[in-house]
Amino acid sequence: MITFFRKLCNTIDSINQIVGNITSWAALLVVVVVFTDVVMRYAFNTSYVFMQELEWHLFAFIFLIGAGYTLFKDGHVRVDIFYQRLGDKGRAWINLLGVLFFLIPGCYLVITTSYKFAHTSFLNLEGSPDPGGIPYRFIIKSTIPVGYCLMLLQGAAMGIRSFFTIIGKDLDPKKETA
Repeated sequence: MITFFRKLCNTIDSINQIVGNITSWAALLVVVVVFTDVVMRYAFNTSYVFMQELEWHLFAFIFLIGAGYTLFKDGHVRVDIFYQRLGDKGRAWINLLGVLFFLIPGCYLVITTSYKFAHTSFLNLEGSPDPGGIPYRFIIKSTIPVGYCLMLLQGAAMGIRSFFTIIGKDLDPKKETA
């Protein structure tokens, strides 16, 4: 049973690591796009709606799709003066309760509401209302439920690991034996 949950958690971690690598390239791309837009604006006194929309589409993609990876890397902000002082089981309790009472309900709420939003946008092939804008706005709207699904999966892995830590079983992803 431990082997199954270890493999499940490792699979979720692998998915979010791949997504994290893709997101890092998107971050590089947003730097290039912003730099190009600034040079075009100040050196050539011209600007394109497409470039400006691409900036915020990439920015949204990075934050929405990269949220699960950030959770995997424990990079989300913690405003918790007690968490740092606790042992492994104390941290596991906080993580498990946080996953159960905040992360899962929050992700569920966003996924169920944004899915309909993205689906409607896809059915209408929604594009930018601005001339020269990005014609496929439904793609960026689809990253909302996808990103939250990735974060929900990573939260599930965190919750599973926390549960096994609480009951005294080691589910360390670096160990291969059960």
